[in-house]
Amino acid sequence: MSENILDIKDLRTSFFVEGNEIKAVDGVTFQVPKGKTLGIVGESGSGKSISALSVLQLIDDPGKIVGGSIRFKDEELTTAKTSRMRNIRGNEISMIFQEPMTSLNPVYTIGQQLREAYKIHQGLGKKEGTKRSIEMLELVGIPSPEKRVDQYPYELSGGMRQRVMIAMALACKPELLIADEPTTALDVTIQAQILELIKNLQEEIGMSVVMITHDLGVVAETCDYVAVMYCGKVVEFADVETLFENPRHPYTVGLLSSLPRHDIDQDELVPIKGNVPAPDEMPSGCRFAPRCPHASAICSELPELETQEDGNDVRCWIYTEQWDGEKGVKVYDNETTS
Repeated sequence: MSENILDIKDLRTSFFVEGNEIKAVDGVTFQVPKGKTLGIVGESGSGKSISALSVLQLIDDPGKIVGGSIRFKDEELTTAKTSRMRNIRGNEISMIFQEPMTSLNPVYTIGQQLREAYKIHQGLGKKEGTKRSIEMLELVGIPSPEKRVDQYPYELSGGMRQRVMIAMALACKPELLIADEPTTALDVTIQAQILELIKNLQEEIGMSVVMITHDLGVVAETCDYVAVMYCGKVVEFADVETLFENPRHPYTVGLLSSLPRHDIDQDELVPIKGNVPAPDEMPSGCRFAPRCPHASAICSELPELETQEDGNDVRCWIYTEQWDGEKGVKVYDNETTS
């Protein structure tokens, strides 16, 4: 059996609008080792959330998975029957969605929504489901869970609603948790509490985690591995220590350079020039080439995601034999030579 609980290869998910194909996820490959946390980072529109929704087959029309493989515990999910996916969702794989206020049903109490997971996946009745719901709310740190279980989402604060979402996601003790921006719109104190909660529950239950975020600080604190996405593609996959100490792809270098640092003197932040291209105006070659300070003629062709000597992956011509240093700028180990 594979050491990875989730193994995605060449995943392609498109949206078909007015006769045009918008490639939201275009050949994504990454793995999630058992018991570990993978962070997926990138700017808005890079395909992070669509990749996660594809895993659970939650892509609605006009979207469609058009190719690739999604293997969960060696089981292929792209061809799984609807009944099998219903059993997997919330039971073996759970997801914390971005907006807790819109993800929770406003006309049902917290208890009713938690009990539904126990009823569907474990066949529990109302009494036992309520008991387990109260226990789960207590586990995620919600005060007076006996009272909260009968309240509606609008009666809770943003932080408490997010904790409810975590409680719902972990109700059936899933083997894989996908957390899509779990700390968005929360203040710094609550963010730290939520991340610590997920980390503690991961250790207690032994689950694997996919952490989708644009916050590299969250990645540094919580993740073992990182997949950097840009325009629907993974441009770098590395263990978290390597990524922060020796980023390879120019986009990863740009992301890290644009962050404030407390361990070095910084006169000013270095932004990434330009903008993310529109989905229907993607460059034919390297997606990052129009914004890359090291782009050369060969970047008009699309590089493959290639494994380096240390086992990490990068999608950049700089790290291939085809790269001509005299026609561009060559970057190795964060040192630039012309």
